Amino acid sequence: MLALLLLLAAAPAIEFEGRVVAIIDGDTVGVMRAGREVRIRLHGIDAPEKRQAYGRRAQDYLGEMIFKQTVRVVIRSKDRYGRSVADLYLGSKHVNQEMVRAGMAWWFRRYAPRDMELRELEERAREAGIGLWTDADAIAPWNFRKPAFGPEP
Repeated sequence: MLALLLLLAAAPAIEFEGRVVAIIDGDTVGVMRAGREVRIRLHGIDAPEKRQAYGRRAQDYLGEMIFKQTVRVVIRSKDRYGRSVADLYLGSKHVNQEMVRAGMAWWFRRYAPRDMELRELEERAREAGIGLWTDADAIAPWNFRKPAFGPEP
């Protein structure tokens, strides 16, 4: 079992380019690959839920940035919903980081605890009071989801 885990950890990331055909919310998109849509969950970030303050704005911001654009997808893993968890790039722009930089998403500490770049981007956005950080009492999506869906897995 340990050997399998080490082999998987050493496996190269799956990478492809595709056109963004759907913006599901502020951290999930649909990208075309080999003639079919693949659901992509942006690694290391958590955008506000659609029913939450800034949820629609985050979705719109992401759409304005990448909808109908060709992006490079670097898959890291699969989540419990079967979505590919990945980093997205539009040219040299790291889309995941741009969402946090613009104050449209949180650094998702639970799933990217060592990502100091996302940490720094969130701190800067918070200090500058941009995007969702205009609300001094902004509720992280993982806390917003708790009452309705139970604790975050």
